Amino acid sequence: MTVLDAILLGLIQGLTEFIPVSSTAHLTLAGKLLGLIDKNNSAAWTEFMAIMQIGTLGAVVVYFFKDLSSMCSAAVEDLRRRVTGHPPDKLSGPARIGWLVAAGTIPVGVIGLVFSRQIHGWFTKSTPVIVASLVSLAALLWLAEKIARHIRTLDGITLKDSLIIGVAQAMALIPGSSRSGTTITAGLLLGFTRDSAARFSFLLSVPAVLTSGGYEMLKLSGEVAQLGYMNLVVATLVAGVSGYAAIAWLLRYLSRNSTMLFVWYRIALGVVLTLLLRYSLIQS
Repeated sequence: MTVLDAILLGLIQGLTEFIPVSSTAHLTLAGKLLGLIDKNNSAAWTEFMAIMQIGTLGAVVVYFFKDLSSMCSAAVEDLRRRVTGHPPDKLSGPARIGWLVAAGTIPVGVIGLVFSRQIHGWFTKSTPVIVASLVSLAALLWLAEKIARHIRTLDGITLKDSLIIGVAQAMALIPGSSRSGTTITAGLLLGFTRDSAARFSFLLSVPAVLTSGGYEMLKLSGEVAQLGYMNLVVATLVAGVSGYAAIAWLLRYLSRNSTMLFVWYRIALGVVLTLLLRYSLIQS
């Protein structure tokens, strides 16, 4: 891997992490075309992608810093009052959202641990699996746009909503699904407005990405060294900057437009990957 490769991967990660088109699909496609993925040592690529997500985590934290800080401080204050025997009559908005984000993170944590072996294996780099996920989620997102009411906001989100969206986030462990794609789709199916669904998706990504990236860093096998630690640093920084721009753009876009652009893009990418496979221009 060269520094230019690292910059390209960082841009792909940042620009596609928050847009419902699957960063994993794009990164895996780029990695295969650049010859960076070793089928006999796929763990190195998994570690590289997971740690690079810390850059996009930083983008979410910076963009939503006011929201996150108020959520954390309100949740801590709520917990302190309960411990001291003076529970509040009603949770404040930020505290409630904070606890719901925590609850929504449980499914991806449990499923991620249970299927850790498969996640680190070749299954999550399989092009046919990515194609199937791209097209399947496109169909679900199309359905969501057709039947969604787009009337609910985060003020009315419930524990049931957060758990359903949390399970949808866990489904994004299947490559090509897209974490933002599955969570935004779930939000739309639950009747939320597009920008509210996207905002909760971004907030929900913070603990999920923090734990997955931190977990990979704690258990580094050393395999990622073959891709270069400096390249990892460069890719992570580029992902953070481009990720911030992607968040700002998507929230503005969804406040005025539907998600159909991403539906057609996912289908088109699935067709391209199918053709590349058909003519053996990419690894399966």
